Amino acid sequence: MSDALILEKRGSLATVTLNNPPANTWTIDSLNQLEKIVNDLNADREIVSLVIVSDSPKFFSAGADLKQFAAGDKDQAAEVAQAFGRAFEALTDFRGVSIAAINGYSMGGGLEVALACDLRIASEQAVMALPEASVGLLPCAGGTQNLTLLVGEGWAKRMILCGERVNAEQALKIGLVEEVVASDDLRARALELAEMAGKQSPDSIAACKQLVQMGRSLPVRQVLPAERELFLALFDGGNQTEGVNAFLEKRKPEWNYE
Repeated sequence: MSDALILEKRGSLATVTLNNPPANTWTIDSLNQLEKIVNDLNADREIVSLVIVSDSPKFFSAGADLKQFAAGDKDQAAEVAQAFGRAFEALTDFRGVSIAAINGYSMGGGLEVALACDLRIASEQAVMALPEASVGLLPCAGGTQNLTLLVGEGWAKRMILCGERVNAEQALKIGLVEEVVASDDLRARALELAEMAGKQSPDSIAACKQLVQMGRSLPVRQVLPAERELFLALFDGGNQTEGVNAFLEKRKPEWNYE
């Protein structure tokens, strides 16, 4: 297994550090590692939030290692594309809250991993792009769909078809990221949001995330009944009773993570 990703756990919070210098490019090994990490975190009921960070001062991630495609081997390309899909779709389906802390360059698959997260925070120096078409490729890890959902068709086409890069200020303006902070504050702010999620009921988080993402592909009239059904399903677990009574008794809830 690749050591291009470093996993750390603290309480209900997990951190994955991108660790493939110099540019944190993705390989089949690191993509398989990410998929395994997310699946393992899903099985660890105590984990509620996941933060993805980079220790590189210049790169969050430069995306796929293009050497994988230099020979024009279609079979190898299919293997890489499938690994991207499995890894980033697993990240999207993570039952908790995922947060990308974007510093420096976030390009191609490096932006797509952030797009697969629930939330994105950028440092003031961050630069984001999906430049695959400039090398005869296209975003194959959810980029065409996730970017359009966030920023709308116009900006998605500017970034994908024209190769336009956006800085942190532009990304905030168009809805690509939710917050911009100073570089020195990036990790702390991402961890702060993750800790806020850790105070919520894990059952409620999983249900709410499921409902929000159902709205991507289903009409509102189909999602609304599911909203009520999942609301009632929360009464089958102990966290609903614990949460309400903790509020009434003015104390901190003690969530059950089983």
